[in-house]
Amino acid sequence: MSPIRRLVAEGLGTAFLLAVVVGSGIMAERLAGGNVALALLANTLATGAGLVALILAFGPISGAHFNPAVTLADAWAGGLAWREVPGYLLAQVIGAYAGVAAAHGMFGEPLFFASQHVRAGGAQLWSEFIATFGLLSVIWGTVKNRPGAVPFAVGAYITAAYWFTSSTSFANPAVTLARAASDTFAGIRPQDAPGFIVAQLLGAFAATALFRWLTPSLPRRAAEVMLAHPDEA
Repeated sequence: MSPIRRLVAEGLGTAFLLAVVVGSGIMAERLAGGNVALALLANTLATGAGLVALILAFGPISGAHFNPAVTLADAWAGGLAWREVPGYLLAQVIGAYAGVAAAHGMFGEPLFFASQHVRAGGAQLWSEFIATFGLLSVIWGTVKNRPGAVPFAVGAYITAAYWFTSSTSFANPAVTLARAASDTFAGIRPQDAPGFIVAQLLGAFAATALFRWLTPSLPRRAAEVMLAHPDEA
């Protein structure tokens, strides 16, 4: 698969992921009548289901990272060539902001407006470390023996992590940056985003280091993180 096609897939997949997260958050908040638990449940189910579908759709093209932490961890593990990393990261960030703009447009909101949703404190940062550590653990722990199950495992994990983490499991630096531009149910204050991103990267690399020891023969190809390229199988 050509590099440009992989980058387009990464950008488009990340855009749809953010459209799902932010759009379902807006819809859930509007329909829940002030019941935050119900709104979070709706947001959770939409995100988990959307993530499975998007990984299945774009995985054979780009590996469906949709997440700079996954891309950097994959490169560190020897899967993705480091020369490809900047393109992946740029595509993910651009796609994330495009997805937020698309969601806002569908619900008549400004394309971008800074979030006022406070997500600060040590508990939230620890939560993001745990959330991202768990996400990378699920990916690395599943991909070796059951690569076809990775989309479902990731979707199930994120669905659960929305509820067992105090931060509702962003676990994704591109998602974090873009959600800072959304003053909606899914948002995060811009000043809280840097701490989240640091915690996410630390969690991703801690999990990758652990699984390089637990399972020394991690996949050597970038796309194998999610699904094999059909033309390289």
